[in-house]
Amino acid sequence: MNEIDIIRIQILAILGSLGLIIFIINLIRKKRLREEFSILWLLTAVIFLFISIFRRLLDKFSYLIGIEYPPAALFLILILGLTLVSIHFSVAISELKETNKRLLQEIGLIKAELEEKWRREK
Repeated sequence: MNEIDIIRIQILAILGSLGLIIFIINLIRKKRLREEFSILWLLTAVIFLFISIFRRLLDKFSYLIGIEYPPAALFLILILGLTLVSIHFSVAISELKETNKRLLQEIGLIKAELEEKWRREK
């Protein structure tokens, strides 16, 4: 690959990272994504922006962890970021499931109490 192609890819990576950051911020601003869920997305996008701007860091990182092909290290970072986001969402969904279960039980108890009260009044 010649230097012009590498620069073109670097510019596209920078624009893509900035686009992702703007997209996430826009989702937060429009209240379509809560701040607590956006932190990992923003962190992942900022890491990609940082790597896109300072592309030699990817070479050094890949050498440090023993990966000979630096773009493979980029995919490793992407996979790790998406895994963290998935785990975060799994925890959030589990908490919501437990909250829904508790709320349904409370509604059932209130409904039973109301039905008992109506039976006594008749």
